[in-house]
Amino acid sequence: MDVTKVLVADAVDLACVNLLKDHGIQVDCKLKLTNDQLIKEIDGYEGLIVRSDTKVTRDIIAASNKLRVIGRAGVGVDNIDIPAATEKGIIVLNAPGGNSISACELTCSLITCLARNVVSAAASLKAGKWERKLFSGHELHGKTLAIIGLGRIGKEVAIRMQAWGMNTIGFDPIVTKDDAAKFNVSKMELEEIWPLADYITVHTPLIEQTRNLINKTALASCKKGVRIINVARGGIINEADLLEALEAGICGGAALDVFLQEPPTDETTLKLIANDKVVATPHLGASTIEAQVRVAVEVAEQFIALTGKSKTYTKLFGVVNKSVLKE
Repeated sequence: MDVTKVLVADAVDLACVNLLKDHGIQVDCKLKLTNDQLIKEIDGYEGLIVRSDTKVTRDIIAASNKLRVIGRAGVGVDNIDIPAATEKGIIVLNAPGGNSISACELTCSLITCLARNVVSAAASLKAGKWERKLFSGHELHGKTLAIIGLGRIGKEVAIRMQAWGMNTIGFDPIVTKDDAAKFNVSKMELEEIWPLADYITVHTPLIEQTRNLINKTALASCKKGVRIINVARGGIINEADLLEALEAGICGGAALDVFLQEPPTDETTLKLIANDKVVATPHLGASTIEAQVRVAVEVAEQFIALTGKSKTYTKLFGVVNKSVLKE
């Protein structure tokens, strides 16, 4: 495949740009383009690289006659119109493993913060108070962690939290019971999981099957005081239902790194963030130096592999719409 000119529309680590240039690919970095500006620019390029800021809409895809590949320097591709790209035979690929460790470590941090009231206790002390009894927490040892999505990140979370003495159960429609057992997770159906979990963490993409996966019905089936963690995608947890469960005491706490709208302006989301039982962070799952280098390099490696000119980079491990490769 001819990939001679690539447009980088969002800020990615220079390792991506340099690797592409080292393999004879022209790279232009034009950041913060509006939808209309990108429509005007895109026709000159065979490749487009974005992160989460740029929305690759059907109009943008339709405006290009040369575009052959769209790369997302990250995991989620919900900002790319995949059906529109597939219709035009354009490959959409991501960096599936680049931020796994970073997202996993943030998840584990948030679990421990919820258990020991770290954020609220720190804020209280900074305000000049000394309220030890108010912020008494509980141990994670012996508690049950439910992991929804047993892919790369879910597996890494399981391994780490088992070291804290947590029992790990989980659900994934693709992972078998035997495969889950290899990293000491008991695979169950969702209906079995809800009443058993002390903590629930989600690690799935946002697709139709996972949208509002944790909702009023699921929360009503949970153990009273259950704590919810989301470092995956906003929309997997119904924010209004979670807020209601927190206010009613059904849910004992939540740690949220992602939201349905980012940055959030919706009244329900803002009330959720402000709730005393919620630890909220501004989508930091992949925000480590190491992860940003890895995802940038993974995308560049696959672009180079598409040219067929490298003996070092030959694998396409992040193609989302694999049907295009068969055409």
